[in-house]
Amino acid sequence: MRSHDDVVIEMLREDPTMAVDYLRTAFDELDEEGGETAFLIALRHVVESQGGMAAVAEKAKVSRESLYRALSPKGNPTLRTMTAVIKATGIHFHDLTTPRQSA
Repeated sequence: MRSHDDVVIEMLREDPTMAVDYLRTAFDELDEEGGETAFLIALRHVVESQGGMAAVAEKAKVSRESLYRALSPKGNPTLRTMTAVIKATGIHFHDLTTPRQSA
């Protein structure tokens, strides 16, 4: 049986365009209880789907160890780290804050 994390990562790999909506939803829920942890987990899923921690850490110019620590459930990344990691996944921070467009 596969874990929930593995299934989400696979879905994000199969449809990379889903990453923006996935992170935007987690971003929208930051103020809810557990929202910060949920956002870090969602960002970790996106990172894993985009080549893994080592590849994204290199693009973001942070150490792999720092990235693991920052995206752990108890992580406390700086805004600079968050912005660099999001950008390294090909997403712009403003993509998470702009309203969704109706289809």
